Amino acid sequence: VLGKCLAAEPRILLLNNPTRGVDVGARLEIYRSLRESAARGLAILLVSEDLNELIGLSDRILVMRAGTVTAEIEDPSRATEDALIRHMT
Repeated sequence: VLGKCLAAEPRILLLNNPTRGVDVGARLEIYRSLRESAARGLAILLVSEDLNELIGLSDRILVMRAGTVTAEIEDPSRATEDALIRHMT
């Protein structure tokens, strides 16, 4: 499904839990495709419950609680799961 979406050459891609239910190999391939697409200029809005996925793929993370942004993480490579969870509660 992701391949079909990327083949359409969108400018923006909205993904909701893109790796839920897929095996490790497929997950790594999805990550590779997303990184390559972002490097070519595709804007990706990623919604995920997998905090490690968010930290590993994101340039910026917005944490929301009850419909309100509670934190903006400008450098996710320095973020931890615990730090994100603190902003969610």
